[in-house]
Formats: sequence, C-alpha cells, structure tokens
Amino acid sequence: MNPLKSVLGTIISGIVLALIFVFAMKSESGNPMEWTIWFHAVVGVLWIGLLYYFNFVQVPGVAKALADKEPGPAAINKYIAPNALLWFRWAALLTWLSGAAALGKLGIFKAAFMLQDPAVVIGVGAWLGTIMLLNVWGLIWPNQKKILGLDGKTHSPEVIAKAKVVALMASRTNTMLSIPMLLAMTASTFHNGGMPL
Repeated sequence: MNPLKSVLGTIISGIVLALIFVFAMKSESGNPMEWTIWFHAVVGVLWIGLLYYFNFVQVPGVAKALADKEPGPAAINKYIAPNALLWFRWAALLTWLSGAAALGKLGIFKAAFMLQDPAVVIGVGAWLGTIMLLNVWGLIWPNQKKILGLDGKTHSPEVIAKAKVVALMASRTNTMLSIPMLLAMTASTFHNGGMPL
C-alpha cells in the first residue's frame, strides 16, 4: 500500500522520515532536535502556505469564476474553501501555541512579549504572529462563515458584501505582516552579534 495515496499516510510518512533523521543525527550531547520549534515550523508552514494560497490563488480564482456561469465560484466555495479554512485556522492556533511554548522553553517568553533583550527581534515576530492569529479568529473566520453560509444563517447581500471586504482586508493584512514576521523569526537567531538567543 502506497502511503502517499492519502493525506494521513503522507503525514505519517513525513513524521517517520523526520524521526529517522533525528536518530541518525543523535550525538553524544543528546538529541539535536527541539521538538517544540520543529512542530512550530511545521504548523507555521501550513498556516502561512494556506494564507498565501488564499491570497495568490483562491481569491483571484473566485473572482474569475464569478464571470463564468460554469462551474462558477460554487465549486471553490462549497468544496475547497471550508476545508482549507479548517486547516488554516487550526494551523494558526497551533503555530501560535507552539511558538509561545518554544519561547517558554527558551526562558524568553516574557522578554519577547515585552520586547526586551535578548528577545527583541523574536518578540517583534511573536507580536506580529499574535496580531495575525487574532485576525484569523476574530475577523477572517467569522466573516468567512457569513460569506460561505457556514454559520447557519441567511445574510443579506449587503452583509455578505461587507463580510467579503473585512475578510479580504484582514487576510491581506496578514499576508503583509507575514513578511516582516518571517524575517523577525529567522533573523532572531543572529541577534546579539551572531549568537543564538
């Protein structure tokens, strides 16, 4: 049976390969992997990947589909968007939680959120990620539920039009913030004269 024929099989295979790598790289000093940071990176890639998918692929695709009678945007909005939004919002939450846990394990959680040395750079990234998480759960998801009819209510065209603007602007804000956020996350390793935190 080919594990790549299912999403679950693919994920399990990726985890097995990662574990093989960890054990192959184990040294006398112990395990070279920090599991919290690794998990943070995996779910972060999922979150930001879906954010970019929505902004660079789905939103323009739905706009083009609105001009067509067949199949129209219904195919995307009915079958793809709800599932993508499910992965998107939970990946956002898991990214933030695992990032907070990593900052805690490093002993710099408070310093990061207070923007104090040695965690100023990673703190900027943490704050940008926090704003992005709040946008996902407070603006994007509630408005997408209205747009896609996932809240069980019937909304007027005016309410849906407003929800589209709010969701799009929050998503575009997150796309904009993701660029300096990713810079802060990667640059934090080199803060303090090239020494890791």
